[in-house]
Amino acid sequence: MKNCLKIHLPILIAMFAASFVFGQSEQTPIQIVRPADSFGQKPIPVSLDGFSGEVADVLKFDLYVQGFSFVTPDAAQYQIRGSAGGSVTGSVTDKLAKKVLLSNSYTGTNLRRQAHAFANDIVFAVTGKKGIGLTKIAFKAQQPDGSGEIYVSDFDGHNPQAVTRDRAIVSKPSWIPGRLALYYNSYKLENPDIFSSDLSTGQRRVVARYGGSNFSPAASPDGSKLAMILSKDGSPDIYVSNADGSDLKRLTTGVEDSSPCWSPDGQWICFATKIAGRRLLAKVPADGGAIQVIHTTGAPNPTEPDWSPDGKWIAFTSQTSEFDICVVPADGSALPVVLVRGQDPSWSPNSQTLIFNHSAGYLQTLSVLDVFTKQVKDVSRIAGSDSEPAWRKDLNL
Repeated sequence: MKNCLKIHLPILIAMFAASFVFGQSEQTPIQIVRPADSFGQKPIPVSLDGFSGEVADVLKFDLYVQGFSFVTPDAAQYQIRGSAGGSVTGSVTDKLAKKVLLSNSYTGTNLRRQAHAFANDIVFAVTGKKGIGLTKIAFKAQQPDGSGEIYVSDFDGHNPQAVTRDRAIVSKPSWIPGRLALYYNSYKLENPDIFSSDLSTGQRRVVARYGGSNFSPAASPDGSKLAMILSKDGSPDIYVSNADGSDLKRLTTGVEDSSPCWSPDGQWICFATKIAGRRLLAKVPADGGAIQVIHTTGAPNPTEPDWSPDGKWIAFTSQTSEFDICVVPADGSALPVVLVRGQDPSWSPNSQTLIFNHSAGYLQTLSVLDVFTKQVKDVSRIAGSDSEPAWRKDLNL
């Protein structure tokens, strides 16, 4: 998930193949003169010329939620030009430096995917960060009767595919790194159990079905371990097992532990808990030990944490009269920052963007947020109420 995450050979092969298919050439990143990882940044001004329809929509969506704004050519530092007939062709010029940063043609698959690939190259050429256009998310789609299904889709909500078709209560999908697979919680067997599902074969199996509740599965960054919440011994506590559910170990003896997530180096598990009647965030060594409180002063009742892949931030939900998406430095060096209304944040692979859900009338819908400019857009929604998104962080599917 992070700088310290090991990159496996299949992932490198997949990345090389994607570059070949879309004609991606090596580009030298241009360093933007602005504070890194600072909040309230001004968007990067770009102009867009020559694109229309679906391609223009994809480029505008992808770039907006990664910190770009669209202005007239006279006001733009970066001018994006191109066309989309049978394939996407595009270039990016830095007007101030009088330099072409990118010039590429994209072939294969469909125009939408080509546009995402072009957007990725724009992000990298301008900022030096990998783009998120070809990434995937998983989420829960719930019907009015409470039943729901787990879905996967492109990060912008397009091309949704159902993982389950059980019409059961489901929750908390979690990607398994290095595999086309998910963990999730389901009442399919009339008990809150944890399942795994292989997306390439459709095979699924029960991973945890103890007495009481089995909730909130979270795979370790290398995919070898599973953290979860079990109440089989009374209170809901943090447990860790092998990926298949074997060799179970209890890590906490709290009162109301919930929502485990892993640090990118796999050494810590962050979770929400209650201590002396107060809802707090804490972390515990993944192999067991004393817990440490993560202070969220000014953002009370924290829950649903997610650790950024670069290791710097923990996003979480704070609840007062409303639900807010917040971020706090993982090292505790500063107070939390409240970003937008919403719940269940999940980081993108490049630690720049969050996906979360928020109220839209009586339903929940998913939105994507550029953390440092606070630019946000709703994603395409399927029928029902969409929530509890999980961003795949290790591989473009």
